[in-house]
Amino acid sequence: RMLKILSELLNISQVETGRIQLNRQPVNAATIAAAAVAAVISAAKEKNITIQQQIADNLPPVSADIEKTGWVLNNFLTNAIKHSPENSVISISLKPVNEKVAFAVTDNGTGIAEEHLPHLFDRYYKVPGSKKEGTGLGLAISKEFIEAMGGRIWVKSTFGMGSEFGFEL
Repeated sequence: RMLKILSELLNISQVETGRIQLNRQPVNAATIAAAAVAAVISAAKEKNITIQQQIADNLPPVSADIEKTGWVLNNFLTNAIKHSPENSVISISLKPVNEKVAFAVTDNGTGIAEEHLPHLFDRYYKVPGSKKEGTGLGLAISKEFIEAMGGRIWVKSTFGMGSEFGFEL
């Protein structure tokens, strides 16, 4: 937990100083997704959560920093596991959208009330009443990383029905 907090603080300091160092290169999006899933699979198994991968054929390569894009997907997957009930399913999907690739992580967890959605990517924001631990930095860092690579990030959620976090590169 301390290493995670330190990592987030290092990332947010890069963001705040405007010194996000990107190593962008053409990469296969499915490779990034596979690494992110591999990093969280043991946490998912602890809650008996299945991670389904829905990856479209013939995806174009994305111009991305592999490490930072993987970090964002890992953050989305970790949050989905944390907020999903035991014995549930999380999906990660990759599909082409207008010469870009849309990455999305969908869960059937607790969902987020509509009034909190506009603030989720703000630094230090935590949904009031949420009992889950966290620094409130993960989604803010994710947004900065994706936007620094020229992408767009989003969230869709219905309270009590789950959430979808995604981005396009």
